[in-house]
Amino acid sequence: MPASLPFRHVLLALLTVTIWGSNFVAIKLALHDLPPLLLCTLRFVFVALPLAFFLPRPAIAWRQLFLYGLTMFALQFSFMFFGMKLGVSAGLASVMLQLQVFVTLALSAVFLRERISPMQIAGTLIAVTGFVVVAVHSGGEVSLAGLVCVLLAACSWAYGNFMSRRLGQVNPLALVVWGALVVPLPMGAASLALEGPAVVGQSLAHVGLTAALALAFIVYVSTHVGYSLWSWLLARHAASAITPFALLVPVVGMLTSALFLGEALPAWKLEAAGFVLTGLAVNIFGPRLLRTVPRPKTV
Repeated sequence: MPASLPFRHVLLALLTVTIWGSNFVAIKLALHDLPPLLLCTLRFVFVALPLAFFLPRPAIAWRQLFLYGLTMFALQFSFMFFGMKLGVSAGLASVMLQLQVFVTLALSAVFLRERISPMQIAGTLIAVTGFVVVAVHSGGEVSLAGLVCVLLAACSWAYGNFMSRRLGQVNPLALVVWGALVVPLPMGAASLALEGPAVVGQSLAHVGLTAALALAFIVYVSTHVGYSLWSWLLARHAASAITPFALLVPVVGMLTSALFLGEALPAWKLEAAGFVLTGLAVNIFGPRLLRTVPRPKTV
């Protein structure tokens, strides 16, 4: 692993992507009782409140806070849901969303002058092969508009990563909580406009225990813990060292869906997981291995 990335930080990154991969199970359970935009609205209402009353605002400009919340949360999830509504299957959406890794690395290389090593590029390309395998086996018709929406969601997530990197070492939980305050009003308005007041009211009146527990996981584990750890890691390491871990999210999502929801786990899913794991290993351990290989002595 890169010298700048201690083993305990690798474990924290793996914990974060495990949480986010498992979050697909929680989302699917919550969607049994709640429509997507309402679920997203509730998620960020509870992310922000009541903690916003107890945590001081991060020591950053209001403009930076707004851009972080807008890109990392509001735009990412609204574009993703719209893309899926327009015909992009859940499997393909989870794959395409990981294009945020490429965009994050590109932004960091151009604006922060972070060096992207050939091994990191090679590892990412190997992992993308796994995403291609998933995409080939994903069902559902894919509209151009839906695909563009998911790509915009990936770009929003990437810019949120880039913002986290530029903000430096601020309180990560406070950043997540105050950034979440950007979401509820526009997302709630979108829910009322697109899903309708009748559906919203009926859904809120008939939320079951399973959906409530799933929402609690989405809010307090996936968002509070997951995004706080992610922001903490991005503040201390180059984006090129952290963002490739997100390539594991679809792998964890497939495994946890098979384990908890009984979804099929055919050979092609295992093949895709193998490509992603190999790519991640090359990305993290490749540069170190190259440094340990003795160079031939010149005569």
